[in-house]
Amino acid sequence: MLTGLTILFVGGDARQIEVINKCVEMDATVRVVGFDRLESPLIGVSHETLTPGLLAGADVVVLPVMGCDDHGVISAPFSTGEVVIRNEMFAAIREGVLVYTGISKSFLKKMSMEYGFRLIELLERDDVAIYNSIPTAEGAVMMAIQNTDITIHGSSCIVLGIGRTGFTLAETLKGLGATVKVGVRREDHVARAVQMGWKPFATTDLALYAGEIDLIFNTIPTMIVTAQIISKLPRQAVIIDLASAPGGTDFRFAEKRGIKALLAPGLPGIVAPKTAGIIIANSLCQSIMEEFHIRGDEE
Repeated sequence: MLTGLTILFVGGDARQIEVINKCVEMDATVRVVGFDRLESPLIGVSHETLTPGLLAGADVVVLPVMGCDDHGVISAPFSTGEVVIRNEMFAAIREGVLVYTGISKSFLKKMSMEYGFRLIELLERDDVAIYNSIPTAEGAVMMAIQNTDITIHGSSCIVLGIGRTGFTLAETLKGLGATVKVGVRREDHVARAVQMGWKPFATTDLALYAGEIDLIFNTIPTMIVTAQIISKLPRQAVIIDLASAPGGTDFRFAEKRGIKALLAPGLPGIVAPKTAGIIIANSLCQSIMEEFHIRGDEE
């Protein structure tokens, strides 16, 4: 249980609601900012206005999956106004306090270094990333179906990168009857691709495989689907880029050539916010219990 801990949630989308509810169930004292526009009110929480005093009183601070931008603006779709944590507010967070987010940009990391709070990026955890790869793969398939006039079954697909997301996606596409080629950079990934029944190739040779492809799914967060690659694609090909913004595709050239290219980061929160929220909630609560040395069998 999280009895005795004060957890402050600042902003967040539908995923965060699942996390909030989980913390309430585990008997934490839960305070929230940025949830005043919900159709169904949250039970067991106190709605607050963001102040330095509120931050100073928190044992744990939970930010949205995307943290905040370089001006401290926090995504709060359920708020009637803008939610911003300014520098002086970060200074109010006690040294050593846990501040959770999904992924953080340079500004948030800088604030952590400057003011001494402990920044924990949940999406960097293997368990969260692997679980999240399931709704990501389903969302990518959904986008492919919506944006093509062919079936996945029998299509020719390329998956670039077989990390945690690419692996699940490649297996999902294969299960739907697609021919799956995977672009890899490491010899162990070549071996894994062969073992899984995919067709591996070096990402540096992508141009050699671009001429007869229906769908490209990119998970690599560096420019890889370049103008040179796009110029070789069939007109009906579709690119679905799952990497963090700005992605790894030359979207300008794709538009110029008439190739449909879609940037689609954060699919779990779009296609399955409840499932994605439960994944984050379980990981967050487990992490808090570990950090505060709370025994799991005390629940």
